[in-house]
Amino acid sequence: MTAEPPEGRPSEAERSLEVRWIFPGRLETAVTEWFGRFPIETESREDSYLLDPRIVGLSVKVRGGMALEVKRYDGSPGILEVADRARGHLESWQKWSFPFSPPAQYSGRQNGWRPVGKKRRISRFSLAGGQIVARAALPDHEPQCDVELTEVHTVGEDWWTLGFEASGPADLLASTLEATARLVFSHPLPGDADPDLDNSKSYQRWLSPHR
Repeated sequence: MTAEPPEGRPSEAERSLEVRWIFPGRLETAVTEWFGRFPIETESREDSYLLDPRIVGLSVKVRGGMALEVKRYDGSPGILEVADRARGHLESWQKWSFPFSPPAQYSGRQNGWRPVGKKRRISRFSLAGGQIVARAALPDHEPQCDVELTEVHTVGEDWWTLGFEASGPADLLASTLEATARLVFSHPLPGDADPDLDNSKSYQRWLSPHR
């Protein structure tokens, strides 16, 4: 895939701490109702992930045909555990976003790229009086955690994912994510999906299982 040189400057690097679970099949109504006890925003878009050539430690995608995002994996600080409710691999990332001007023939389906359709439900959490609460997004660099419940469609298959992404001061990332996870999982995830280590992985690891 080629594109015109981007206009403007890339964003500053954003640090995040993330955990994600990905499950096969269609998203059940019971799960959307479980998530709907928090205020949500909705968004539908198609992202395209670079799978070939493989670049160890990097995730590269075109986000909604509007931005080129590059994420660098900085390792795992350990396991998120919410007693009897969830276990997942914590992942540290740095992300840069570049303006993207696709050529007229761009479709997101060029060789080496995998298009992934997403219908996202997003709830945002932040600290208020020492407690994690659902609220509107805060200014940059404030401790917060976005939680997304997303329906995914790629190569004719349906999947869904539940992900947490904490941002803000580096020394508060872990505590913010863990407090948010305890609140979200204060009610167990309904249905047969088990948020365990086997289902915990990033989009890039899921799409390229052998990298």
